[in-house]
Parts: sequence; C-alpha cells; structure tokens
Amino acid sequence: MAALLKPGWSKPSTILFASEIPVNLKAFAFALAQAKEFASDLILFHAYDTLVITASETSSVRYYDYAAAARTEKRHLEPLAERARDEGLRCEVVVRPGLPADEILAFAREREIDRIVMGTHSPGPIGKLLVGSVAEAVLRTANLPVYIVGPDVVDGSYRNFATRTILCAVSMHEASSVVAAFAAELARRHSARLVLQHVIRPQDRQEFLAGRSLDDVEAQILALVPRKLESHVPIQTIVVPGDPTEELLYQSSAQQADLIVLGAQGASAFAAITRHGVVYKILAHAPCPVMTLSPVVLATCGSKSEKLRPAEAYMAGVF
Repeated sequence: MAALLKPGWSKPSTILFASEIPVNLKAFAFALAQAKEFASDLILFHAYDTLVITASETSSVRYYDYAAAARTEKRHLEPLAERARDEGLRCEVVVRPGLPADEILAFAREREIDRIVMGTHSPGPIGKLLVGSVAEAVLRTANLPVYIVGPDVVDGSYRNFATRTILCAVSMHEASSVVAAFAAELARRHSARLVLQHVIRPQDRQEFLAGRSLDDVEAQILALVPRKLESHVPIQTIVVPGDPTEELLYQSSAQQADLIVLGAQGASAFAAITRHGVVYKILAHAPCPVMTLSPVVLATCGSKSEKLRPAEAYMAGVF
C-alpha cells in the first residue's frame, strides 16, 4: 500500500501551537524551533471556556464581556508572538471561546495547518499516567500529525532542538506502512537516523514467530519503508519480546531518540477512561516529543480500520 502522505506533514508551512494558560513554555520552545527550521508560519491558538464577567457602568447587571475575555487571553500570548516575530517568523495569535479540543480541531479544519504542537503535563506521581482530555481528543481525531511534548521531555535547547534519531513503533498491521513511511520521510527531512521497533508481547511470541525467525521479521519491517527513501535514510530495525511501554521507553533512551513516531490507533472505552493504554504511558514518560498519526490520518492515507482487542488501547506497531 502506497501511503498518501501530504508533503506539508514532514515539512510544515504552517504550525499551530495549541496553548493553555499559563503557557507551557517547554512545548512552545519546540514549536518555535520547528517554525524556525522550516520557515513556517506560526499560529498561537488558545480556546477558553471561562468568560470575563463585567459589571455595566450604568447598572449593577453583570454580563459576559466577550471582547474583554479575548483581550485578556491574548495578553498572555502576545509576548510569545513577539519572540517569534523577532526571529523573522510570521506569527499570529488566535483566541476563541469554547471547549479547547473542539476549537482546536475546528480551527485545524478551517485553515491550512500542517502540524499541531501541544504540551501535556501531569500533576504528580499518579497523574503521570494521565494525558489530559484535550490532548487525547486531539491526537485521536485530528486530520493531521500531532506533536506532543510530555512532562518528562528533556529541554531541547542544549542540542539546538536537532532531530538526529527518530524511533518509530511498527508491526505487521497494515497501518504500519503509513507510520513507517511518515517516519522515514521525517528522517529524510532532518537527515536523521531511523530506528524501526516492533515489540512482541511474550504471550504472543510463539504464535507470532511460528515458521519464521527474528531476522525474517526484521526484513519485513524494513520493507515498510518506501524504496525511494531506503538509500537516503540510515535505518536500524529492532524486534524484541517484552512489554511495549517498557521496551519503547528503553529504546528511546538507549538510542538517544529525539522524536518518537506512533500510529494512535483506537482505544477501548475502558482504556480511555483509565489511561492505562500504551499510548498514554509513552506520552507521560517519554524523554523526547512524540508525533502521533490518528486513525483519521491513517484512514486518509489508505489504511483500513482494524478490530480492537477488548479492554486495551494500542498503537499501530504496539500490541
């Protein structure tokens, strides 16, 4: 299956930074660095669901002052916009009333946006398993790649935000051809090394490897990368049994990955509520940003939907 990837996904012309208030400055730094690297337009977007209530000067009646609310929210973002403009970038601030996830997704459909960058954080040890409802809704339903900067991501300024190694989770699922092709194109754009990793759950190892060796599986995984890119990107394949979360996080550190690419295939209701799916743990603990392709993106690129296992959330490439 030839992946129908949009050129702007790997070389964005317009980046949307979805911001909360107070601003996640670490996530903004990554968004700004990408905009500088690709000379992209940068949009600082914020949706607010609380409005400023102002008393009328001529009466005691209190009312919702939409204009005042917008001005208040914009004041938080304008200093960041000036930083971007000082770097020679075109940058605009957009604020809207409404539910953040709904407004982010609606705006991305209205404008020609190539990438959404957003941060997520956790309030404590228990919260490290939480991604946040806004980030979850966006990464699961956006029609473009979503770049997420989690709470454990290392500040990229020490290496000038360079992307030298990309770790991509793949499998034998059809959707992995899209994910691998996207990761390979990103690697080409950044002149980066690409590591393709497939994790086999221990209980599936015997059935999965019946009649084939790990070398055979690695060859199949390598074939996921489009031939036209093979000679342009250094590629390493890793096939290991184990826990998907532990193995991906281990390799992200061992390989000194600067970016993890995942296909965010659907989640069951149970996993969505408990946040115990692999996708949530990776986002909560990854030392580098994570780029996700939603089921919407995978379907747009020609991938057929797959039957989900009960009470599980997993990504294309992570069983």
